[in-house]
Amino acid sequence: YTILSKVHSDRNVYPSAGVLFVHVLEREYFKGEFPPYPKPGEISNDPITFNTNLMGYPDRPGWLRYIQRTPYSDGVLYGSPTVENVGKPTIIEITAYNRRTFETARHNLIINIMSAEVDFPLPYQAEFFIRNMNVEEMLASEVLGDFLGAVKNVWQPERLNAINITSALDRGGRVPLPINDMKEGVYVMVGADVPFSSCLREVENPQNQLRCSQEMEPVITCDKKFRTQFHIDWCKISLVDNTKQVSTFQEVIRGEGILPDGGEYKPPSDTLKSRDYYSDFLITLAVPSAIALVLFLILAYIMCCRREGVEKRNMQTPDIQLVHHSAIQKSTKELRDMSKNREIAWPLSTLPVFHPVTGEMVPPLHADSYDNTSMPLMQTQQ
Repeated sequence: YTILSKVHSDRNVYPSAGVLFVHVLEREYFKGEFPPYPKPGEISNDPITFNTNLMGYPDRPGWLRYIQRTPYSDGVLYGSPTVENVGKPTIIEITAYNRRTFETARHNLIINIMSAEVDFPLPYQAEFFIRNMNVEEMLASEVLGDFLGAVKNVWQPERLNAINITSALDRGGRVPLPINDMKEGVYVMVGADVPFSSCLREVENPQNQLRCSQEMEPVITCDKKFRTQFHIDWCKISLVDNTKQVSTFQEVIRGEGILPDGGEYKPPSDTLKSRDYYSDFLITLAVPSAIALVLFLILAYIMCCRREGVEKRNMQTPDIQLVHHSAIQKSTKELRDMSKNREIAWPLSTLPVFHPVTGEMVPPLHADSYDNTSMPLMQTQQ
């Protein structure tokens, strides 16, 4: 169900179009390319990273992906070749970097894509989302074999192949939190030659669709066959039946490339008729300006010539109200005039004095026994 090969110098591999291809870059092999520098008796465990690119280009082909989780883990090349690349050898340059000694080693991987023995892609394709797996864990041959075995028991096809594997991060997923050994999730697409089983069709039931819309787990009878090892999100399963899809491609009919004869070319005349823009001026500027002027005059007449005036207001106001208003204005004027004199010096009679013998502060006025009712408020200053 999958093509698995180990890295070698200038290795030739022969994957099939439409079938998942996996190639492992083992660190143990590249350790022999770098001379050991540790002390005798010590085991060298240098951090090694890989860089893969198409020969003559900075990146890999579109169908080929690469992943290496840490410098102390193996790198993996994986992808699903397309039919368009059949018969075209693809040379991948693999460069290994020793992060301790800063040395490099380069090998070439020659990928010869072969046409499949049977018709590919298979007409019935199902894509599963596995929540408790990372992409490098799913690419292991034993794990992928267990998953395909569980799918085969549920589907019962004659031919079953893994078509593609995609990390959830490549589909817009978020990086999981580093707690409780959370996984990022992986999408696995498989294809078969028989229609989908009743178990897989249970996802399309209205009850399960309603539970998925409410973010609840749907009820799937065959989920127990996966639950022991794989936690599948049944709300994200995708079932594609290529036999029912109608091709909308329309064949393009190409002509001879010669334009039809439309007669001789007749350019426009050099003499152009003059045009009168007076009517356009009247409609565009004169008419709106005249309307604005009339409105301005009407508004000015209402605001300036139709005022009632103070005399008419006084005539309509009662006399007693005018008297009160006049008294209030007069009192207000007197208070304002008095407030202007606050800046002058205070009378000496209002300032505190000191006793000539004891030095105590005594009030400026006479004693309480003195009858001051007949005294003026302001004492005469000498």
